[in-house]
Amino acid sequence: MAQERAVGRRRRLLVAGILAVLGLALLGLGLTVADGVLAGVEVVLAIVLLLASYALQYVARRETLYRHDDER
Repeated sequence: MAQERAVGRRRRLLVAGILAVLGLALLGLGLTVADGVLAGVEVVLAIVLLLASYALQYVARRETLYRHDDER
């Protein structure tokens, strides 16, 4: 049971990291290279990806901090 939670937590953190990297790359492209409407779309998508990454990290941290004492 605890092993499955650890695997799920690591998977969520991996996905969160990938989302963060993609979000930062899109933000960089949107602010430097892209022009017009495309730049706006890239920036909005980057912000959504970064917020999703933060949410996944928050859930993973919360599971670690507030797990039951008998599982430690």
